[in-house]
Amino acid sequence: MAYTALYRKFRPSNFDEVIGQEAITRTLKNQLKTGRISHAYLFCGTRGTGKTSIAKIMARALNCEHPTDAGPCNECPTCKSILSETSINVVEIDAASNNGVDNIRDIKEQVQYPPTFGKYKVFIIDEVHMLSTGAFNALLKTLEEPPSYVIFILATTEVHKIPVTVLSRCQRYDFKRIGIDTITQRLKTLCNSEGVDIEDRALYYIAKTADGAMRDALSLLDECISFLQNEKISYDAVLDILGASDISVFNELLDGVLSGNTIEVLNLLNNSIIEGKEIGQFVTDFLWYLRNILILKSIQNDSSLVDMSEQNLQNLKEISNTVSKETLMRYIKNLSELSNKLKSATQKRVVAELEFIRLMTPEMEENLDSVLDRLSRLEAGISTGAIVQKVSEENRIQKEEVIELPKATYDDFMLIKKEWNSIVEHIGGKAGGVYKEAEIEPLTQGGINIIFFNKMFYDMGNKDTTISDLKLYLNEKYGKDIAIEISLRENRVVRNTRYVSIDEIKSVINTDIIIE
Repeated sequence: MAYTALYRKFRPSNFDEVIGQEAITRTLKNQLKTGRISHAYLFCGTRGTGKTSIAKIMARALNCEHPTDAGPCNECPTCKSILSETSINVVEIDAASNNGVDNIRDIKEQVQYPPTFGKYKVFIIDEVHMLSTGAFNALLKTLEEPPSYVIFILATTEVHKIPVTVLSRCQRYDFKRIGIDTITQRLKTLCNSEGVDIEDRALYYIAKTADGAMRDALSLLDECISFLQNEKISYDAVLDILGASDISVFNELLDGVLSGNTIEVLNLLNNSIIEGKEIGQFVTDFLWYLRNILILKSIQNDSSLVDMSEQNLQNLKEISNTVSKETLMRYIKNLSELSNKLKSATQKRVVAELEFIRLMTPEMEENLDSVLDRLSRLEAGISTGAIVQKVSEENRIQKEEVIELPKATYDDFMLIKKEWNSIVEHIGGKAGGVYKEAEIEPLTQGGINIIFFNKMFYDMGNKDTTISDLKLYLNEKYGKDIAIEISLRENRVVRNTRYVSIDEIKSVINTDIIIE
């Protein structure tokens, strides 16, 4: 007997067996119960999320002689004929290869004849976005006013290519990507029923690699089972079979990128290719690795959103202290763009090597992310002594400058100055990144003067929305409105400034001070 692929063998037979699309299956079941059936449905979403499976279940449920709460009974002659694909009441069309006007004319001819048995004639058109403009136009009239016994179910992975005139004639259902935990649990159930011995970590990795597509997950599992035959499927074996990379490789890769070691980075990329790893998957895995570090850094090492072994988790926590958020966000953004480029690139290796070199040289870019990355590297270098700040003679500190402030102004300013880094961190986003590059000084009448030394940062920091974000946060934090001014200075001068409260001076010298 011929082998049946897992994704076909375990295709759901009723609505209750469909996973990850509960909102859609519930709506369709209610429509079947109440008889409020639409004449045209549009199922859209990424591959492998259940569009075609639900379309076939719906076709059987509409014609089933003994329907159940879960949909079709799958036992009556009508259901069996549809399952065996011998029923003339259900017509499946692949628009990828049948996308011309003549194909739609064939459908229009078939629409004229009522079903020989059952209630409805169902036309399932898969990848409907592939229809030509003429074919769409030919379909419009039939789609708008089909006979009462005809129902259209259209499925597509690219809904943006569907004409508005078609969209407006259909009930639209958006299929979401299936969660990793949901896929993992489903795979575990299937492995138990098939007698497959596999590690939980291996199942989770397969689910993550499937990127929300149940069909892809089953195909990957099928591949692993075929490769290892009757052996236990371990996590390491899955990494080898699927061309994935272990976390230690990414530790070395990130270290090489951060240190600007071009030879090491390109060698690591080259080694992964020699070992048979697909470049696109390598980049995707590295992106997920960087995402985990950013999550740990952003939520103060709370590991609830990072699912991995305790040893690897501890390793990532240590690494998260060596790289800034700005750098991580730049890497993730650039590598996400690289991942998209690789899908259509003919010279994948060259494209990947170029992007990794770009990661190590942020000066090649002129966007804000690269500027923030360069600044964060500069700060790190200064703090570790790798970079020595040079102060010109005219900027060298000559003497301490003492500035006297009214007590209320002094108290407010010193509190904000002390917590400025924390304030910027909490604001986050572009506003936080911009204000991080500024210095603050007190305003005599109360409030703060935010000083920029870069025109680009000044323009961004001087926007009403950016100032509003800061004012709102300060108001929430301190319970008062704090005046804010924004200034631009050409040169950053090294100052040795000390602010003092007039009331404190008075208490020391025990006399009145007249402010002119």
